[in-house]
Amino acid sequence: MKSYILYNPLSGKGESEKKAKAFADTVKGEQELIALPGLPSLSALFAEAGEEDAVIVCGGDGTLNRFINDLQDTPPVCDILYLAAGTGNDFLKDVEESAEHPFSIRPYIKELPSVEVNGKRYRFLNNVGFGIDGYCCEKGDILKARGKKDINYTAIAIGGLLFHYKPTGATITVDGVSHRYEKVWLAPTMKGRYYGGGMMPTPAQDRKDPEGKLSVMVFYGGGKLRTLLAFPSIFKGEHIKQTKMVDILVGQDISVTFDEPRA
Repeated sequence: MKSYILYNPLSGKGESEKKAKAFADTVKGEQELIALPGLPSLSALFAEAGEEDAVIVCGGDGTLNRFINDLQDTPPVCDILYLAAGTGNDFLKDVEESAEHPFSIRPYIKELPSVEVNGKRYRFLNNVGFGIDGYCCEKGDILKARGKKDINYTAIAIGGLLFHYKPTGATITVDGVSHRYEKVWLAPTMKGRYYGGGMMPTPAQDRKDPEGKLSVMVFYGGGKLRTLLAFPSIFKGEHIKQTKMVDILVGQDISVTFDEPRA
């Protein structure tokens, strides 16, 4: 048996590499530590791995998302395990597993939903969306490029809500039925319940739904101050009580079109 331990040195503020190496010290048998994204081909890796081998992915939600898209349609014969070492670990929260030990993710990466952006299709494990959440990621990336290490996304969100981000209208079509909303702040489509480091926009979403249904949550209509006051409740899933500001639509084929471009 051989263990292929893939890790992202950028995950968890650099803790992923330490965790991967500490885990490697506990593994019996042959092993190989591989830094991502330096691996040239997952197809080549899985062609080499046998049924008794295991691939362990060590990182966070971003690492997993990169992994499932690099994986594409390669049918691995070995098991694929996940050792959580990210900052937000939203996938881990959703499946309610421990961060201390690796667990199999094969049941979770079958028949994943996909999204088409600018003519290219991507799979997603947790969610896809745009709005002020995309704005926060965009601004966070700019700060990272400037060398800032501790990015406070909550502070970016508050600044966006109060000053910088402008909501726009959106048309959301779910299984052929269109819905119109004005002043849309958020519109994430969710495979699981969590994203953004613990936000729970769709408390009832089940990633194991037998029909593969997804939930799209629309946060809309409110002004800056009203939205700011209601926003923190999304971390407990209590925002859904704001029925004049929050709507959740469920289906399989979802299209979100904003009136103006947003991150």
